[in-house]
Amino acid sequence: MPALVNYRGDDEFYSAGSACSADSALFFSIGSNVDVYGPSRKRARISSPFAFESQMFEEQKSSIEILPDECLFEIFRHLPGGQERSAAACVSKHWLMLLSSVRNTEIYRSESTQTGQDVCKSKQDVEMTTVDETSEDDCEGYLTRCVEGKKATDLRLAAIAVGTATRGGLGKLSIRGSNSVRGVTDLGISAIAHGCPSLRVLSLWNVPFVGDEGLLKIARECHLLEKLDLTECPSISNKGLVAIAEKCPNLTAVTIESCRKIGNESLQAIGRCCPNLQSITIKNCPLVGDQGVASLLSSASAVLSKVRIQALNVTDFSLAVIGHYGKAITNLVLGGLQNVSQKGFWALGSAKGLQSLESLLITSCRGTTDVSLEAIGKGCPNLKQMSLKKCCFVSDNGLVAFVKVAESLKSLHLEECNRITQFGILGALSNCISKLKSLAFVKCMGIKDLALETPVLTPCESLRSLIIQNCLGFGSASLAIVGKLCPQLHHLDLSGLCAITDDGLLPLLESCKDGLVKVNLSDCLNLTDKVIAALARLHGETLEVLNLEGCRKLTDASLAAIADNCSLLSDLDVSKCSISDAGVAALSRGVQHNLQILSLSGCSNVSNKSMLSLGKLGQTLVGLNIQQCNSISSSAIELLLENLWRCDILYGV
Repeated sequence: MPALVNYRGDDEFYSAGSACSADSALFFSIGSNVDVYGPSRKRARISSPFAFESQMFEEQKSSIEILPDECLFEIFRHLPGGQERSAAACVSKHWLMLLSSVRNTEIYRSESTQTGQDVCKSKQDVEMTTVDETSEDDCEGYLTRCVEGKKATDLRLAAIAVGTATRGGLGKLSIRGSNSVRGVTDLGISAIAHGCPSLRVLSLWNVPFVGDEGLLKIARECHLLEKLDLTECPSISNKGLVAIAEKCPNLTAVTIESCRKIGNESLQAIGRCCPNLQSITIKNCPLVGDQGVASLLSSASAVLSKVRIQALNVTDFSLAVIGHYGKAITNLVLGGLQNVSQKGFWALGSAKGLQSLESLLITSCRGTTDVSLEAIGKGCPNLKQMSLKKCCFVSDNGLVAFVKVAESLKSLHLEECNRITQFGILGALSNCISKLKSLAFVKCMGIKDLALETPVLTPCESLRSLIIQNCLGFGSASLAIVGKLCPQLHHLDLSGLCAITDDGLLPLLESCKDGLVKVNLSDCLNLTDKVIAALARLHGETLEVLNLEGCRKLTDASLAAIADNCSLLSDLDVSKCSISDAGVAALSRGVQHNLQILSLSGCSNVSNKSMLSLGKLGQTLVGLNIQQCNSISSSAIELLLENLWRCDILYGV
């Protein structure tokens, strides 16, 4: 580009050729503010600096720049193909934004284009992305774009709109976060609406500057929209969402979370105008109440199969409506409903409308009690998966009653339900008989290790997975009793049970008939080599995954037993155990031909002497963790990285 100002020692301005060029037009159009600094001059070569400046810039302005936007708009819509429009968009921000305002339907179609012969062959996309060549009429909407954080700007969205319009069409757009200085606004969303009529999925997360105007444009142009996710959008109100509901009848999934201006009116419109709605999520929207939820559920009950309602100001009435009209609901999530009492949850089951319900998750709801839980079990005959989290009023009696009446129950998960005790676990196991496949208790602090006489209980022959995690009061006495009730286990997870010992775990290992496949004993601090040797001997022919992380009393003897017996083992974690080079060497000489993942993290006694053994194991490994193995030198790690180039190795702190 010719020099505009030439500065010499005499502090004079010199013009060096004409400044009127395409490059200069591009230069001045890119930045909104151009700051130019020049020292005070001694003498000007012309008599009138003002006249010179005015004349110079008047001459510099290219002929096309004097055209009003209306003329440029007409020129842009007559450009013959996507390549030309993308090239024009690269000229300046002004041209890019003007091009993004051209609707797809406003683009002039020549005869060759209309017959599908004008094929986009450009590899220069405004987004600098490569996609398959596609005719302009073949915009099916199979492209996906995601912009996050600093990249989330109106200019970026305009570039996406122009660049994808004739290259397959944008089908999915996700905007997560926003640039703090030039964040996404209604202008960027409008550009997407104009250029991407094929849009089917739109996700807006934490975009505070996008309001109703942007959604109105989406509603007006993108009638194929099927999925809408609005999370932390404080500027969007009922006006925008109602427009979407009325203009986009193909909506099948809607998520509204932490949108403080969206209320009942939006839900009523969705229920009234979206007959294909299959999934709805409403969370932490203070303006949503019984009126909106009840209207939505009663109107969209035909195909609505997934409902998630959390942290809303609804009462017993909403749950009664769900229980009555939710005939098609298969998956239901209820969380943080502080204004719903026992009566509401009782009505949920007693209304007998949830005949298709298969999965139910209830979190932090004080209305979930023994009485309401039993009613849910009776009223949902096809319920297969039940999860209760932080339901502090559910006790052993309610748990046992629920297990008895829930005829189709396959999976039961209880987390932070602190009124559940050892009797609840035993009652659940002995009353499910031949249906329950998975049972989990997590952080249930009411479970205490009581020395009881072994009761005569019926084993649960159907149970395949038992998970008891971080229940600090659960000890060896409880485990010995539970073990006798689970003869067909394949998956055992006792992580975080600091109180169990070898004497408690051995009876369970001996009672499992078919052989354990996955075992997690991480942070069981009191287990020794004795029980691991028994595990390897009894279940070595079936064991595939074994996690012993944090079992500090385990030594090389455990690794030797595993090496001799566990031929199918593919994933082994002995992090933070008392393992040394001898144990790694024994493992490398073992019968493991399928070992793919090995973790030795925090094993400070593993040193450079294990490099040959690790190299041998590396013939099958795809993942190796040697983080915090401080006795392994950096040179040894470099050699290992070179030799095991197919393996993903984690090292360092």
